[in-house]
Amino acid sequence: MSNGEIISVTCAMKPIPTLMKPYLDTVDLNTGEAKKAFLERSDVCAVPAASIVVESALAFSICYFFLKKFGGDGLAEIKGNYDGYVKK
Repeated sequence: MSNGEIISVTCAMKPIPTLMKPYLDTVDLNTGEAKKAFLERSDVCAVPAASIVVESALAFSICYFFLKKFGGDGLAEIKGNYDGYVKK
């Protein structure tokens, strides 16, 4: 629920998967042969990308609840429902 103030969100994410020790023993799933793993580099900081994902997910959630409150069969009906709510 919001009263019009800024919506503040706290979230968490799992660490970025990284293989920094090259040449670990592994298996090729296609052939079943023993192999050595490659050094896998990942982004140093995922915060910029994660912020885009979280912002988009939050926008979907806000839209879902907005439509749940003011929904209708078309945009004109949704706008009319919202305008009627705001005038009260």
